[in-house]
Amino acid sequence: MTRSEKNILLRTAVAVAVVLVFLFGIKAWLGYRTRAAQTHGGGFAVSVETAQATTATWQQQIHAVANLVAVKGIELTPQLPGQITGIYFHSGEYVRKGQRLIQIDNSNQLAQLKNDEASTELARINYKRTEGLFKLDATSQASLDSARAAYASAGAAVANDQATLAKLALSAPFSGWIGVRQVSLGQYLAPGTPVAELNAWDPLRAEFTVPQDQLALVHTGQEVQISVNSYPNLQFPARVAAIGSQVNPSTRNLDVEATVPNPRHLLRPGMFGEALLLAGKPRSVLVVPAVAITYNTFGEYVYRIERKPGKNGSQPQIAVATTVQTGESREGLTQIVAGLHAGDTVVTAGQVKLRSGMPVDIHNTAASH
Repeated sequence: MTRSEKNILLRTAVAVAVVLVFLFGIKAWLGYRTRAAQTHGGGFAVSVETAQATTATWQQQIHAVANLVAVKGIELTPQLPGQITGIYFHSGEYVRKGQRLIQIDNSNQLAQLKNDEASTELARINYKRTEGLFKLDATSQASLDSARAAYASAGAAVANDQATLAKLALSAPFSGWIGVRQVSLGQYLAPGTPVAELNAWDPLRAEFTVPQDQLALVHTGQEVQISVNSYPNLQFPARVAAIGSQVNPSTRNLDVEATVPNPRHLLRPGMFGEALLLAGKPRSVLVVPAVAITYNTFGEYVYRIERKPGKNGSQPQIAVATTVQTGESREGLTQIVAGLHAGDTVVTAGQVKLRSGMPVDIHNTAASH
């Protein structure tokens, strides 16, 4: 190795040693200042925001995904084949029960009806004539019975023609809102061809399921709140109308149906949302803001504020990591089952800068109260 190479190696080693000494010195200095701050409550206190653990009155809730279904809702289809000769509705309008919606070609049936009406009139006349003769003992009982039967048969043929004509004039079976028209004038329809959807919007049915372990908490007449993402600030009151007769053996869930009044027609069949059932009696629970909960691989904990004696009679405020057991969360609050007491102060902002035992300086903003 040449002298030049030795000099370069020596300078490199010296530089590395200086850097390591500097880094270890900084770390030792920071550790010393931190320990001093913890002991004396000095100026290394971390700025945080806090809130108190308080009690709240909560009622047990059951959450479920709900599908909205029309109490009256069908897809209109023709029963008989034929060509459309008339359309008497507009897409999206309100139609009344019995209103004619489409007309299928009925020319042959109208002609048949006239023929059968004429036959009926002739059969009536023959029956009356035979009846008069029978009263005069001018004809037999068999002739009278035959005339009566012919008259009844002719009347049945007329009734059959009228029923066929009614089926060729597709009418609304109930009042409701009709959907988008799916047929055109002159189109040939086969039985079962979709014409349009017809739905009554008030009331609606909310269908959802609950786990079998919550069966005892559900009963008919129970209050339900329905919410949908189309109206995030609204809740629609409903009541349980029916409970399934058996638990699904595959999912172990029970079907539940609730009736949802919809007088403003804000909801539509086919929507999905959340069903919230209020179950049991209200109870008192201990809660803290949900943002106070910190999570790691060992569980959930909060930073609880304590005062510890310092030098010169000072009592610095210290953040102590405290393991908690949590329950359900609602509206930004989380239930504390174990680990805290009412009145305990917990850190709600600034946790990322904390380690257990560090002093804190509380600066609560107006929004945190």
